[in-house]
Amino acid sequence: MAEITDSIEVPEPGRSQDDKKPRRGGKRGKKGPLGRLALFYRQIVAELRKVVWPTKRQLSTYTTVVIIFVVIVIGLVTVIDWGFTEVVKYVFG
Repeated sequence: MAEITDSIEVPEPGRSQDDKKPRRGGKRGKKGPLGRLALFYRQIVAELRKVVWPTKRQLSTYTTVVIIFVVIVIGLVTVIDWGFTEVVKYVFG
């Protein structure tokens, strides 16, 4: 039968857990505010290059679907609001 034991982290030989150095933050710790700002904008550009942009046809289709959905929801909320208004008028006169 398999025995269940607790996992215990064993420190590396010759090194205790107390002599770990605090991390300085890598690249960000060595640069000033302008360097960090430049790094931030470079990362934004890199992420935007990964985006799969829709074609014009897809964009128009998505836009049409959203507009139709919004119109339907507006109509539904209007009907429900009108119904509640009529109920309140009937109850409170």
